[in-house]
Amino acid sequence: MSKAVRVDVMEGARIAFFSLGANRMRTVLTTVGIGIGVATLLAIIGIIQGLNASFDKQLASLGSNTLQVSKFPWVIKGDWWMYRNRKNFTLPQVEQIRAQAPFIAAISPIVGRNGDVGFNGQQLSTVDVFGVTQEYFAIGSWQVMSGRSLTDADNAVTRPVAVIGATVAEGLFPGINPLGRSIRIDGRPFQVVGTLARKGKLLERDQDLAVMVPFKTFYSTFGKGRPFSISMAVDQGQDIRKAEEQLVGIVRRVRGTPPGAADDFSINRPEQLAQTYEQLTGALYGVALGVGFITMLVGGIGIMNIMLVSVRERTREIGIRRALGARKRTIVVQFLMEASAVSAVGGLLGTIVGLGTAKVVSLITPLAADVQAGTIMGGVGFAALVGLLFGIWPAARAANLDPVEALRYE
Repeated sequence: MSKAVRVDVMEGARIAFFSLGANRMRTVLTTVGIGIGVATLLAIIGIIQGLNASFDKQLASLGSNTLQVSKFPWVIKGDWWMYRNRKNFTLPQVEQIRAQAPFIAAISPIVGRNGDVGFNGQQLSTVDVFGVTQEYFAIGSWQVMSGRSLTDADNAVTRPVAVIGATVAEGLFPGINPLGRSIRIDGRPFQVVGTLARKGKLLERDQDLAVMVPFKTFYSTFGKGRPFSISMAVDQGQDIRKAEEQLVGIVRRVRGTPPGAADDFSINRPEQLAQTYEQLTGALYGVALGVGFITMLVGGIGIMNIMLVSVRERTREIGIRRALGARKRTIVVQFLMEASAVSAVGGLLGTIVGLGTAKVVSLITPLAADVQAGTIMGGVGFAALVGLLFGIWPAARAANLDPVEALRYE
């Protein structure tokens, strides 16, 4: 930056801030218009970013190296009956997949239902009851808090034992050690042999409101007609996408799917839930940006109008400055800095209000809020840019005033 330009900027800034201080009411009104736009934008984006962070944390509880093979995809698109009519998996197929997929670290069938779980007059409804094998606890990153997990022996002899989630333990056994106690799942007795560490919610579903029982015990107790899925963990360091591609061929071979026929199964992984979630939040981002841009447009038009009024009121001043040798560039810089300063101050105040609003929403509602530093800087910078853009016309108009005519202006 040359010395002349630097002098113009410094002088323009000094005059701009002096003018803003001399017209406080006008400055406040213009600042409020921009502030509302930035506050609205940041409040919405803050809530969305908070939801994203919360969802990423919840999704991590599923594990980044897990796959699930099932009749149904996690996200159903198209004809539900097409998936419903697919063949069920069988236990021999689970063992065949285990033998043919060397990249699998652990594999377990999993079947589930909702049930009522009670103990000593206390009862919890709509509890997730899962039938699993010992390996499922490693696949789902379930940690045993006390007692033990299910064993292969439990499954082999169909023992009526259960490992309960943290919410079930707190709801049925407040202040009591649940180990060795007998709970009733839909009226059937099961002995508690272990409790699980808390995992939290996933898509507003409480993962800790769950009971794990041996897979074969589940079928012998609740009926064998329910289809099950196959959950598996891929070896650490193995590319999950390559593993999925290999798994498709293995499952087709195990199920006897004819060449050329469509897959009669679905391979699900946590990333698919993330993609679906991103599509939903992408629409919310679009709405937020649309609202923010409209509000900022209105604020920008307000800045332009105020600056045009300012140019008219200061026409004689501009004429005197031009007559004393001020260049057009100096006048342009002055008015652009004035417009940008008003807008930046409004952006800063709007940022504070927007962050405060997002925080209040997160405190009084289940919605999370988490605004990133880059978003804050972007909000203030964007507000200043709006002022700069909408100040161009008034600045150019001021610079192009005829000095003689400006001096005559009353």
